[in-house]
Amino acid sequence: MNIENSVVLLTGANGGIGRAFVKELLARGAAKIYLGVRNPATVQDLVAGSDRLVAVELDLAHPDQIAAIAKTAGDINLLINNAGAAAFSGVLSATDTAGARTEMEVNYFGVLALSQALRDTAAFRAGGAIVNILSVLSHITLPVAGTYSASKAAALHLTRTLRAELKQRGVQVLAVLPAQTDTALGAPLPEPKLTPQQVVSGALDALAAGQDEVFPGELSAGTAKAFRDDPDGVQAHMAQLVHPIA
Repeated sequence: MNIENSVVLLTGANGGIGRAFVKELLARGAAKIYLGVRNPATVQDLVAGSDRLVAVELDLAHPDQIAAIAKTAGDINLLINNAGAAAFSGVLSATDTAGARTEMEVNYFGVLALSQALRDTAAFRAGGAIVNILSVLSHITLPVAGTYSASKAAALHLTRTLRAELKQRGVQVLAVLPAQTDTALGAPLPEPKLTPQQVVSGALDALAAGQDEVFPGELSAGTAKAFRDDPDGVQAHMAQLVHPIA
């Protein structure tokens, strides 16, 4: 898909990767970008800098806001599901399921509900495109972020289902699977880290190339190759990183 003259809905627009997306989408000629955020005040600095940006209130845990966005942003031909939640919890090391439920609500159910709400927009018609920002942890379980890994695995299967359902319509559905990235959400993860710009450039380059899945940046690509070559070994290494059980 060509970004030039596109109309985009970007969720999680106020985060590190979100802001990098805004900058790069503008540079590549997007005509309009709806900035989906829980609090529009957090992106007023961006909106003030370009008349191509529109802040919209969108909390993926609120079905009413998801339903409303279909009217507000009904002219989009590109949907970028970038919003995410991470509790960095295990299973038995967690005291309740609150964090896991939030992760599933945002990372999986939010993407599902938003896709259903926007199914009649141009993004879901011939020439449209959907980009889902996932994680290498869609494939590999990191126990210190075990419930997050589960939510991203669910989101990967959702993405592949969307791709299959939309193939006959000629819609591109791209899964972006970065390794740990230098953002507030990724702060607990170890170095080295990708920059948000590496994630965004890799995603938009893959979109332009018509790809289905991409591991952006050398760090992501290297992790993916290591997992393909020795999945048991990589998973065994990750399995050492666990929270203590009280």
